[in-house]
Amino acid sequence: MVAAQDSGSAPALTVSEEVADTPQVILSFDVEEHHRIEAAAGRHIAPELRAHCTARLEPATRWLLDQLEQRDIRATFFIVGDIARHKPELLRAIHGAGHEIASHGWDHRRVLTMTPAEFRTDVRQSKDALEQVTGEEVLGYRAPTFSITRETPWALDVLAEEGMAYDSSIYPVRHDRYGIASAPRAPFLAAGEENTILELPPATLRILGTRIPMGGGGYFRLFPLIFTEWALRQTARACSPAVAMLYFHPWEFDLEQMRLPLNRLSRFRTYVGLRRSQGRLQSLLGRRCFVRAIDVAMRLRPRREQLPLFPVATHGRAVRNGIKTSA
Repeated sequence: MVAAQDSGSAPALTVSEEVADTPQVILSFDVEEHHRIEAAAGRHIAPELRAHCTARLEPATRWLLDQLEQRDIRATFFIVGDIARHKPELLRAIHGAGHEIASHGWDHRRVLTMTPAEFRTDVRQSKDALEQVTGEEVLGYRAPTFSITRETPWALDVLAEEGMAYDSSIYPVRHDRYGIASAPRAPFLAAGEENTILELPPATLRILGTRIPMGGGGYFRLFPLIFTEWALRQTARACSPAVAMLYFHPWEFDLEQMRLPLNRLSRFRTYVGLRRSQGRLQSLLGRRCFVRAIDVAMRLRPRREQLPLFPVATHGRAVRNGIKTSA
């Protein structure tokens, strides 16, 4: 078994070690209506505001599609399955532009709030809805609010059993809402209670022995762009495989999006730097080459057994090649 280290329906592809080791940056977007964000969970959102958030989703997402088309960039869009029922044309536009459609759950419920059976239903429902619109198999998953943690290792088993090629739900940082700080910073095999799955974690920046989340979202808006660039360079130099994952949300670039009634801390986290986000993203897109998550997953498939194995469960045994080993 390869120890986890702090190293800083498509066919398997045959690639050289040189290509597989080339530093890559995955560009991804989490697509959900703004009122579904975790900071608003449990709060009363007026029907008029919910309707506004739903209406703003399409123009905000199409702005992103325009930016990507101008630069011939392909990305991965993790989409809430329920959106497929209401905005199928938006999904077809994303898919038709060559972007990957992946699952962001059915209705943006955190994994922590579900039983294993409920989670399986959620994954199947989302996967089926997205596939019905695009006609292409969904192979990637990201949990709302990165909510696969030490408490939910069984979710990895479900994803593997439901045919997902990769997951991108484990943030290797300490945070009050999510994260497993000891998880590898680079792609690894995440071991649940019975199965393993390729994990593509969001980017981090290591400073003085501390990992700072630098994959996107509020961190992208709060810190100067030089910090994102620093994290990408550090990943390319210090991590193996040299893959960094960035993530954003359409509402983060929508200046016409109304604000939600959040508490003071959540307002800061949610809206800091919003007015400069468009220009900052445009600058980033012009500086880098990007890839889709599924392309990285396929390139790493021949090297699967060389990746670090990280047991997410805090008890029991981990699994590798169908053989259980001590965690």
